[in-house]
Order: sequence, then structure tokens, then C-alpha cells
Amino acid sequence: MTTRNALLLLTSFTLIAVAAGAVIPAPQQNLAPYVPTPQRVVDRMLKLAQVTSKDVVYDLGCGDGRIVITAAKKYGARGVGIDIDPDRIRESQENAKTAGVEELVSFKVQDAMKADVSEASVVTLYLLSSSNELLRPMLTKQLKPGARIVSHAFGMGDWPPSKSETVSDSDGFSRTLYLWITDGTVRP
Repeated sequence: MTTRNALLLLTSFTLIAVAAGAVIPAPQQNLAPYVPTPQRVVDRMLKLAQVTSKDVVYDLGCGDGRIVITAAKKYGARGVGIDIDPDRIRESQENAKTAGVEELVSFKVQDAMKADVSEASVVTLYLLSSSNELLRPMLTKQLKPGARIVSHAFGMGDWPPSKSETVSDSDGFSRTLYLWITDGTVRP
């Protein structure tokens, strides 16, 4: 079947379903492909954000949960991982149990664009620049002044970071990390 025929078939089924009164959920937005952050980069992201046991770390697009698990294990921080993929969330939960930090972390199958991050003192991201820009208004509206946002590899458009640094992963590849400290200004 050609792509055009598949699209026509899908459109036909959708029109029939809508005509029959079915509710079609809005598609969830995939903000980036799943690519795990190397552990050395995870460690540096958390250090850059100056994570402590008083922090609540949210990871949007958490993948296998390694950032919030590391924050809990190394610093005693509480953490919440959010990912659109139920398989990644199951993996994250298993990883938290194996690490012995399941009481400090939780994971949600959710679209990051619809997340409530108002409890977070630190938000970590490894998403595309365009995705970071889409999240920027939500993050700057919900986060309290002084909250930190750390991004692996991708900026936030015209919002300059408070700090950036380059770190090498275990394979010698350079990675740029960006840190923003929220100040209560909502940035569109």
C-alpha cells in the first residue's frame, strides 16, 4: 500500500468514526526521539543545577529515568519523570526499584506539554531546541523564581542561559549543557 493510499484510508476511517460520534483523542506531541543521556553528562547536569536533598527534580522526556534516579541516589532529592512512552515509564520504574530509590521518585506517562511542574525546583531536558521553545512559556509560568532548568545540548531560543558549559562523555564527545534560573518572568 502506498503512503497516499494509507493516508486516504486513515482519513476515511477517521471521518466514519467522527460521523458515528466517536471521540478522537488529540495526538500527543513527541518532543524528541529517545536517546539516553550518558551517565557522565547526567552527573554534570545535576551538579550544574546544584541539586541537593531539598530539591524536587522533574525530567521531561525522562526515558529510562536515569536523571531523577541519579538525583535521588546521589543527592537524596525527590524526582518525577515524565515521558509519553509507556514502555520507557515501565523501564524507569524497574530501574528505580533496582537502584533502591522507588520511595523518592515517581514516573508518569504524560505529554510534557501538559505537565504540571509547579512543584519542581529543578527541571531537566534533553529535547530539541524547538521543543524547549514550546515548553518555555509553560516552564516560566509554572516554576517559582529561583528554580533551575538544565538542558543537555539544546537552547531555548532567544532566552540566554545563566550559564553554559561543555562536558565530555565517556566516549570523548563534547556535550554542551545550559542552565537557566527562573526569575518570575513568563517568557513566550
